[in-house]
Amino acid sequence: MSAVRVFIADDHPALQEGLRAIIEDQTGWEVCGTAVTGREAVELARKCNPDVVVLDLVMPELSGLEVLRRIKLSLPRTEVVIFTAHFEEELIRQAFAAGARSFILKAEPLSSLVEAIRSLAEHKSFFTNKVSEVLFSRLGDAGGHSKNLKSADRLSPREREIVQLLAEGKSNKDVAAALGISVRTAEAHRASVLRKLGIDSIADLVRYAIRNGIIEA
Repeated sequence: MSAVRVFIADDHPALQEGLRAIIEDQTGWEVCGTAVTGREAVELARKCNPDVVVLDLVMPELSGLEVLRRIKLSLPRTEVVIFTAHFEEELIRQAFAAGARSFILKAEPLSSLVEAIRSLAEHKSFFTNKVSEVLFSRLGDAGGHSKNLKSADRLSPREREIVQLLAEGKSNKDVAAALGISVRTAEAHRASVLRKLGIDSIADLVRYAIRNGIIEA
């Protein structure tokens, strides 16, 4: 196999270093960049143009799913493997719908991650048995699948950012400052998000964010 350039996005520096050692132990592989926040991951991955991104789902500032969407939009040839501690059927569905080609749990052997990177570098998907069971159990239930699509799928990219910032405890003023918008616009986005998700309070929004791997409990 030719050289493989890997980008790591995870907010735990010690884990990043461990992954770097494992990846660079493979002949011809290199880690071309790392990031500890979601926004940084999008910006640096665009500059690095890696073959494969190893991406945690729970990232500060911008969720892993939103990072995935933006990387695939900017770098359609870059493959993404989700490397996470969160195992939820809905998260797996959303990750693959957004363009991921593999989903590895941090509790699984690291050899699975190495195999996933090797497969993705050749633009081939890689599934562990656990994830395969979730994905392929839904193939015969296409109707049910479409009925169960969450209202979150109708959120705009800006509204998904709003969800994360509000769930992280930011005020409308903080949200406006972070996104470079007016407080009134931030308030309008907040109202739209709550309406689309069918929830009435920030407490419910926090529970939604935890359940969907946007923030950690």
